[in-house]
Amino acid sequence: MPEQVGPELLEQVARGDQAAFGRLYDLMSGKVFGLIRRVLRDEAQSEEVFQEVMLEVWRKASRFDTALGSPSAWIMTIAHRRAVDRVRSAQAAGDRDVQAARLEVDTPFDNTSEQAASRLEQRQVRRCLSFLTSLQRESVLLAYYQGYTCPEVASLLRIPLGTVKTRMRDGLIRLRDCMGVSA
Repeated sequence: MPEQVGPELLEQVARGDQAAFGRLYDLMSGKVFGLIRRVLRDEAQSEEVFQEVMLEVWRKASRFDTALGSPSAWIMTIAHRRAVDRVRSAQAAGDRDVQAARLEVDTPFDNTSEQAASRLEQRQVRRCLSFLTSLQRESVLLAYYQGYTCPEVASLLRIPLGTVKTRMRDGLIRLRDCMGVSA
């Protein structure tokens, strides 16, 4: 009958006994690796996770509680959790890759043409702003380019709110007409 992993062996490992850890390793490595391999189905990743599990057992052996089960069950639980975490991590990475690919497809291919169009539009807006009266231009610039509200523009210019709204409406109509935008 093969030797079983008993609580006393895990206690020796918890005290830093390397020989005890060697015996534990020999007794559990096949079962632990087999479980991990069944979950991950990838040899290289299974080896990596197996090393992580055995390192965790070495480091956390003192946390083992006999009231919660056998040392073998505790070790196999660690192995299963690590393997499942790796699967979830791989799935999340795959999901991120798919999402990134979707974003790349959704984003315009040629940013240069967009930037050129934006510059042309900015020039046209500046040109059209020059056709506004100075009072209209001042109100529109404060509201649309500096972020002030109509009451704030009225306060800054020390004019009635209705006057600001009229100037802005008239100015925006002139801008629309100048830029050739249909209402």
